Amino acid sequence: MPPLFFSVSYALALLLLIATSTTEAFSAAAATGTTPSIIVGGGRIGSLLKELGTDADVVVKRGEPIPSEPSSGPIYVCTRNDVLADVVAATPESRRKDLIFLQNGMLGDFIAEQGLPSSTTQCLLYLAVPSLGAPPIDGITSLNPEGLTAANGIWAEELAGRLSRGNLKCNLKHGDDFMAAALEKHIFICATNVIGQLNGGVSFGEVYSTKYAEQRNQLIDEMVAAGSKKVGVTLQPGTADRLAAYAASVADFPTGVKEFEWRNGWFYEISKKAMEAGEKDPMPFHTEALTTLGVL
Repeated sequence: MPPLFFSVSYALALLLLIATSTTEAFSAAAATGTTPSIIVGGGRIGSLLKELGTDADVVVKRGEPIPSEPSSGPIYVCTRNDVLADVVAATPESRRKDLIFLQNGMLGDFIAEQGLPSSTTQCLLYLAVPSLGAPPIDGITSLNPEGLTAANGIWAEELAGRLSRGNLKCNLKHGDDFMAAALEKHIFICATNVIGQLNGGVSFGEVYSTKYAEQRNQLIDEMVAAGSKKVGVTLQPGTADRLAAYAASVADFPTGVKEFEWRNGWFYEISKKAMEAGEKDPMPFHTEALTTLGVL
């Protein structure tokens, strides 16, 4: 009896070891960035992802239906925000869990409204491609040498693997860590563009010069307080410093207040609801700035 028990136990242990090794090997293989994928949008980011992928990838233009092949794997959505609902509608329900959103904005509400799973992959892309085919500028700064790009969701590791093929950084974040990172990036986009346009259209780099420090810090502080309260996270100290460090890497980029619904409109909704409830505007400088710019 003891020898038989030993043999069965050994066999079970061996099977478990094989299964574990297989799982680990599969996970490693799945994260190489070479899983055949569908890329929606052939612009700067879409073209970069295709270049970092394989010949099995399929690029789909905006407005085209999602093809049946490859029948599994990531679906990288590299379009403007205003067509995201159309992309979801063009995707078979069985494949919607594979969508990867790389757009700016706080997309949580949109994902929920579309009936997509909470595990849907999102990427906070701190990655600038100045023109089609140009070398990408990674979001690596003196304060964040590990890079600022972050991903969350079922295809996050695969996305990180694909970016790594171009020596680009991507951090995997979860839960509140990802939400805090998403809010900070949203603040960067919204605050930087507003301050730039308030001052005659100065560039990203100029916005973070000493000349505009008072305006910039006032707006960032408003957004940090109101945004953190809305999403229920606390940002680590030093938001303004981290944003300034990133702005230095894209210093020549022009500013512009656009895609209001997806960008500054998210913050204005916080102000609007507060004022409708008879409360003080939590972001009065932001509201005033939007009025001055003729956005409201």
